[in-house]
Amino acid sequence: MNVTLVEVAPRDGLQNEPVIVTVEDKIRLVQRSVDAGLRRIEAVSFVHPKRVPQMADAEAVMAGVPRIDGVSYAGLIFNDRGLDRALAAGVDEINVVVVATDSFSRRNQGCSTEQGIEHWLALAARAKETGVRRTVTIAAAFGCPFEGNVAESTVLELVRRVAEAQPEEIALADTIGVGIPDQVSALATGAAKIAPDADLRFHFHNTRNTGYANAIAALNAGVRILDTSTGGIGGCPFAPAATGNIATEDLLYTLHRMGIETGVQIERVIETGSWLGELLGQPVPALLGRAGLFPEPARTAPVDA
Repeated sequence: MNVTLVEVAPRDGLQNEPVIVTVEDKIRLVQRSVDAGLRRIEAVSFVHPKRVPQMADAEAVMAGVPRIDGVSYAGLIFNDRGLDRALAAGVDEINVVVVATDSFSRRNQGCSTEQGIEHWLALAARAKETGVRRTVTIAAAFGCPFEGNVAESTVLELVRRVAEAQPEEIALADTIGVGIPDQVSALATGAAKIAPDADLRFHFHNTRNTGYANAIAALNAGVRILDTSTGGIGGCPFAPAATGNIATEDLLYTLHRMGIETGVQIERVIETGSWLGELLGQPVPALLGRAGLFPEPARTAPVDA
């Protein structure tokens, strides 16, 4: 089995940190991720700088990232202006967020969920003409900090609606880290049936210590693309207590010991996590940098009957 990890530390990771990281260090983070073998990186966000000051330098970051065959850079956009900026900056992918509840959508994006769907459909149509890869994320798919539980039927109806634009990929995000494996399995199965032509990706937070169990549940349900953040940094500035993406290095430990291929060098990710901790002035949430690696289990050849 091969699994693709989408490294989100440069965008979703840094956006919730109180420290404003320099352009040079953001580029170093991207370079370190590429050197470790990560090939899809959410590098920047083209939102209004007053909303998310940490992401105000998107164009400068994109101008400095290494351009290597096989490496794809994604940018988050919310509107036409964001799409214009993203295309001019040379992103390989755009990601548009549709929030599953009105309350969170209004706080996060200043619009209702229905308006968010309309924005996505219009942006996807424009982007399709350019050839850029189009992904859409359904945020708060497992629960909302303001409205509580989000019904499976609500999320799957949103999958149906956003799939009308024929995106290359649909992501389901546990934005506040409340999901459990049973939900993951049900949503993965349902989404795959509704939108069979789109790749399915999941985005988990470990806020309540269920993120890694949810990641394995997604794999067991057939998902092969997962978002992770080096060091486990990140969160949403518009959702209370939405801390902690699942850490790239911690998930890699599990995947590699399960014999799952990722193409990522775990030692390099651990080093980057430690570097990030120094940069941010505090240890990162990831545990592998503290505990260290453990010898790979012996794998015996099958015995002929």
